[in-house]
Amino acid sequence: MSQAGSERSVSAVSLCLGVGFGEILWLDEPLSFWGGTELDTGVITDVHHPQQGVSLVGRVVVMGASRGSSSSSSVLAEQIRAAVAPAAILLGSRDAIVTLGALAAAEIYGTRLPILLLNESGMAGLPRSGSVTVRAAEDGASICWNLQRDTPTPHSM
Repeated sequence: MSQAGSERSVSAVSLCLGVGFGEILWLDEPLSFWGGTELDTGVITDVHHPQQGVSLVGRVVVMGASRGSSSSSSVLAEQIRAAVAPAAILLGSRDAIVTLGALAAAEIYGTRLPILLLNESGMAGLPRSGSVTVRAAEDGASICWNLQRDTPTPHSM
């Protein structure tokens, strides 16, 4: 994690190129886009997920891993096309299905959804709330945010 004044950042590996900005949303459990989210709205519909009813639209979603069917890639691609997808996805482990959905949307629709892979210290360094900017390029990736006095970081909890 790097620091410059009140700006903080974490480095990552680019899985899908792009830039995204939005409120960070930590998922408490893995999620399947197929059957776990509403295709037309981007809202979590899985009745067993603790964040059922929460919208992913425009959020920077943090997931340790996804869950479920290989059809999740087609659901994510369609959500990207319909502008009801997250602004970015940050993963704690490689996920070919989620990555494929974003790659397909970039190729077919020309719309990019950045997907980044973070190691354990990168995940631990992320803020629990607030707005973040995600940049994924061929030469590397980062997540940046401004530290606010009233927002606790994982290190101050």
